[in-house]
Amino acid sequence: MARLRSLLYFLFLAVTVIPYAFACILWAPLPLHWRYRLTVGWPRLAIWGAKVFCGIRWQVKGWENLPDGPAVLLSKHQSAWETLFFPAYMPREVCFVYKKELHMVPFFGWGLALLRMIAIDRAKGRDAFEQVVKQGQTRLDEGRWPLLFPEGTRVAPGKVARYKMGGALLASRTGAVVIPVAHNAGECWRRNAFVKYPGLVTLSIGPAIESKGLSPDELNQKVQDWIEGEMRRLNPERYVQP
Repeated sequence: MARLRSLLYFLFLAVTVIPYAFACILWAPLPLHWRYRLTVGWPRLAIWGAKVFCGIRWQVKGWENLPDGPAVLLSKHQSAWETLFFPAYMPREVCFVYKKELHMVPFFGWGLALLRMIAIDRAKGRDAFEQVVKQGQTRLDEGRWPLLFPEGTRVAPGKVARYKMGGALLASRTGAVVIPVAHNAGECWRRNAFVKYPGLVTLSIGPAIESKGLSPDELNQKVQDWIEGEMRRLNPERYVQP
């Protein structure tokens, strides 16, 4: 049954993303704020479809921890679910950091390119981080929230990858607070898996961590400590030692 429901969901995404991509091109002349609000209608539709077709429900804890000001969001990364959820439901516009080659992906990439997020050229090596800082500061000044996944890639439930320094360095260089986010979306929507499983995704937003007065290493460690500690509260069975 899960396989059939996942197939129906895949068809739903395929059928809706193509006309939505062409619609994105039509409203490209609109101001960025309107383009963003219209474009993220598709991620919201995808989250709704995941609930209807696959039984993936969700709840959020810690909405009150989101500040009314500049912030850098640093989140656990387990699946594609959270990449759809953040732009669809965060109270401010979020800006992913991603390689600019994604703009070449048909349909999805077209809409992404119009949102003016933080696209970097990884071929430039160490200079790529300076692109993140420069663009990140601009996005913060616009009232938007840069969003990074410190582990860099999707990590299976119960696993921990090395937390990279990019997000902590960005917050330190710009003076923005960091909002750590934990979630267990990988329990329902696994990495590179076609089949989705019904269940409840809990997304937990942590208290703001001030970047001022902390070195990037100290800030990064505080972020990791909170996220990984919260992961053990969300799914303690994943971390039982043999």
